[in-house]
Amino acid sequence: MKDLLRQARPFAATTRNRIVRATKIVFSFWRLSHFYYFALSRAFSGEHGRVIKGIRLFLDMDRRRQNTYSLRRNIHRLEKGLVMQPRRRLFALDYVDETVANYRNLCIQGSVDDSGLLDWSHDVLAEFFRVTPADPATGSARASFEALPARTTKKKCAPYPRSESPGSDIAYDQLLTLAQRRRSVRAYQKRPVPRELLDKAIQVGAQSASACNRQPFEFRVFDDEALVRPIMRIPGGTLGWEESPPMVIVVVGHLRAFSEERDRHLIYIDSALALMPLMLALETLGLGSCIINFPDIAEKNAAMEKLLGLNEDEIVTMLLSVGYPDADGLIPFSQKKSLGALRSYNRTA
Repeated sequence: MKDLLRQARPFAATTRNRIVRATKIVFSFWRLSHFYYFALSRAFSGEHGRVIKGIRLFLDMDRRRQNTYSLRRNIHRLEKGLVMQPRRRLFALDYVDETVANYRNLCIQGSVDDSGLLDWSHDVLAEFFRVTPADPATGSARASFEALPARTTKKKCAPYPRSESPGSDIAYDQLLTLAQRRRSVRAYQKRPVPRELLDKAIQVGAQSASACNRQPFEFRVFDDEALVRPIMRIPGGTLGWEESPPMVIVVVGHLRAFSEERDRHLIYIDSALALMPLMLALETLGLGSCIINFPDIAEKNAAMEKLLGLNEDEIVTMLLSVGYPDADGLIPFSQKKSLGALRSYNRTA
């Protein structure tokens, strides 16, 4: 009987998978898909919950006018207005009051982790009020800003000419070689990673583009073996090498950075943009790395939330193992797509 049951399991699983695939095809038309994910599948319910909780936290910070994410976004919007050619005589009329209120309250509150945010905000607001004419529409914001104590910054954090950008001696061929050298490493030396090297790599990643410069993510770095091992076992795809890395980074996205559902994917986009230069920087420091996909599976999310103590709007976007590569360890060749397969010009269909 047991043998019969063992033989029946693969058949039952195959039949079930066929039924699921057929059901998804039937409900793939967009109007029917609403019913499918409401009545037949809970695949997106976790995301729904975290997104709406993130919006609630955003609105609460906005109500108190102590929203660092609103401030970052609006200061960047001011920067874009300042660099436009030709520049409009008046702009930002719909958000400058909110911006100054957030800046003022965060200055008074005095508990902002990133003082660079306040320096940047001060200099951009000062430049905005310097180049825009006095006008009733911006008068209250101007008066509120000018009433604050003067802030001295180490360097000017307002828009500057491209000609003043730092020079670079890195040639294209060198960059291409570095990109080709970077491959996923799954065999590491039993050697700790100096934290100062990891911090250097993160500083490179922090320079990456981010939508409205919000940077809605953080890097949680673990180098305690008692934490690295259980974390490495959660995501999947690590079977057989989960004991190797001496360090793992858990990239956590913050949905409280957004007030609209349309922006929910930016935690993945922006954190990925930051992680790629971080990995290249690791290569220049003699370190290797491997991206570890983190699937949106309820059990895995729950395990990571419990282990890391994540807040209700925080989502793990991916993991990165880090360490000194084992010189004798093999790495996949990983043939990349050809230029012709990746690129087209002026293609419309």
